[in-house]
Amino acid sequence: MSSKLSAATMQVTSPDEVRNVVLIGNAGSGKTSLFEQLLKSRLVGYRGEKEDAERAAQLYLASFVTGETLVNLLDAPGHPDFLGELRAGIRAADAAIFVISAADGIDGAATALWEECSAARLPRIIALTKLDAGHADFDASVAAAQEAFGEGVQPTHVPTQSAPGQISGNIGLLSLEEHDYSSGEVVNRKLTADDDHVEAYRGPLIEGLIQEAEDDSLMDRYLSGEDLDTEYLLDDLMKAVATANLFPLVPVASNTGVGVEELLRLIEHGFPTPSLHPNPPITTPAGGALPPAETDPGAPLVAQVIRTTTDPFAGRLSMVRIFAGTLRADDVLHVSGHGSRSADHDTDERVGQIQGAVGIELKPRPSAIAGEIVMVPKLTTAETGDTLSSKERPAVVGRWELPEPLLPLAIRAATRNDEDKLSGALQRLAVEDTTVRLDRAGGDQLVLWTTGQAHADLLVARLVDRYGVKVEQEELKIPLRETFVAKSQAMGRHVKQSGGHGQYAVCNIEVEPLERGAGFEFVDKVVGGAVPRQFIPSVEKGVRNQLERGVFAGFPMVDIRVTLFDGKSHSVDSSDMAFQMAGALAIKEAANAKAVALLEPIDLVTVTVGEEYLGAVMTDLSGRRGQLLGSDSENHKAIIRALVPQSELPRYAIDLRGIGHGSGTFRREFHGYELVPSNLVEKFAKS
Repeated sequence: MSSKLSAATMQVTSPDEVRNVVLIGNAGSGKTSLFEQLLKSRLVGYRGEKEDAERAAQLYLASFVTGETLVNLLDAPGHPDFLGELRAGIRAADAAIFVISAADGIDGAATALWEECSAARLPRIIALTKLDAGHADFDASVAAAQEAFGEGVQPTHVPTQSAPGQISGNIGLLSLEEHDYSSGEVVNRKLTADDDHVEAYRGPLIEGLIQEAEDDSLMDRYLSGEDLDTEYLLDDLMKAVATANLFPLVPVASNTGVGVEELLRLIEHGFPTPSLHPNPPITTPAGGALPPAETDPGAPLVAQVIRTTTDPFAGRLSMVRIFAGTLRADDVLHVSGHGSRSADHDTDERVGQIQGAVGIELKPRPSAIAGEIVMVPKLTTAETGDTLSSKERPAVVGRWELPEPLLPLAIRAATRNDEDKLSGALQRLAVEDTTVRLDRAGGDQLVLWTTGQAHADLLVARLVDRYGVKVEQEELKIPLRETFVAKSQAMGRHVKQSGGHGQYAVCNIEVEPLERGAGFEFVDKVVGGAVPRQFIPSVEKGVRNQLERGVFAGFPMVDIRVTLFDGKSHSVDSSDMAFQMAGALAIKEAANAKAVALLEPIDLVTVTVGEEYLGAVMTDLSGRRGQLLGSDSENHKAIIRALVPQSELPRYAIDLRGIGHGSGTFRREFHGYELVPSNLVEKFAKS
């Protein structure tokens, strides 16, 4: 181990000196309290960070030294609205501490977080918090975790109590040592008497480790009563943790620090180094194959922007995970952005200063090597998810999947002054938060698509607090359409005489409905020159312009055929504009109450939810005028498909979380337009 590694410099010389760890858990699980306790145990004088909405909504980085290891500790948001930040944290980390509350149990939201880790094959330690709550029970919590997450969950420590409900320490199941925190300092002592509670968990743990070991004789030796070497078992434990086959469970008490030292020991000796955790695949900017990025400081540089923050005065600050090579201040790098929600981009940019975390503070660094996480200020073109690589060998790291923003928030600037600043503020928000999508619904309403109410509230607060822009929310406009449902004939007559040249145009049209999605057709059946050839396009233009404005409730008209079959003209007073006016009048005259109807947009909605909530979801979709198409089952999840009117979906992202107790997700895609039910026509016509 290099002697250069110290709490003062945080400068490492080998990836093997680094552990990148992300804390994951539900909001309210005690995750952030544990984060603070871990920092207090290793940072002299650290008093903790103030918790606020911004802190709870973003990936937060701190670094400290434990033993001979630099730990980059990431605190990921626990609220489901900020799933994008969680996935960014999983990409940056090589292992996770998964926090569950003994007081609150394991719900659908916690299971969803676990599945996120499993999809990334992320090694995990489980920290069981809040055991000092009155109704908390260690044995019940372990059983619940094993039921939810599988038999790979094995306690490596059991709690000890100084009084009912007061956790004073723990006992290591492999070392059979008691770790007593009651004095404020950790006192370690060998367990001198048999403990049935310890033995109940020790046997399954050892058997699980033997199954992971490559020595077939171990089980025979264990079953014959032989005492297996503790160091050997600990080595097997570390291997099983690193390969995400076994998940140690450690009881912790964040308020007293119980379990913190045991977690730190597992982080240092059990979690994989960056060299042992697989790097994401890379390609050339054109999509060509490249060999895997090697976690080697001497390899070509490959790094990825994990998150971006913006400040009106200081500019951008990028969190960067280095997968290969060495990042140096003043280097000119290639920036590749491919697969983002913004346009693809490839540019070269000079890196200015590099900043490393020392505790929660940032301090300048001359360089950073493969395996490290650092902050890079003022990258002007690099966005979240972009790749930084050497100019000599440009590369692209595949992006993590972003959650689809499904909760719309319609806004408008509160004042004219706010309107002038709104566009620039929204652009900066979109750079920082890749899960937000901006949309101009119908061209006249600004819609922020967000991941949930907490996300929407945070964005509005950022506009005010960071950029001084106040906005007002308004009702979301549903993009309705008008159409004809029956044939209709009408005459458009535009005749005016006011001295000099007048205006004269008459056209006769027939309108008939087409099938859904057919659009608009214009047919010329004029004979005998009733409408001169040069004015027929004028009639069509007038009809099209009126269809855009609507003829019934002010919505664009679609899926019709208009046939011009007759008309009249004047040798002097007829003109292009006159026939445009006549065409518009004709389509308006053809629109009577029996011939015209409203259409509403329909989405194909696919819901994935815990099987136990299948009935509740289907009932809810039916109540939203949904047409159920069927359901399937996969990995204890129900998948329901339905056609649902868009007017019934604005709050569905929020409602589904309640119906599925945090286990539900959904996708939506535009399917087509269908007739508005007659009992709702008046309501929609007035909207």
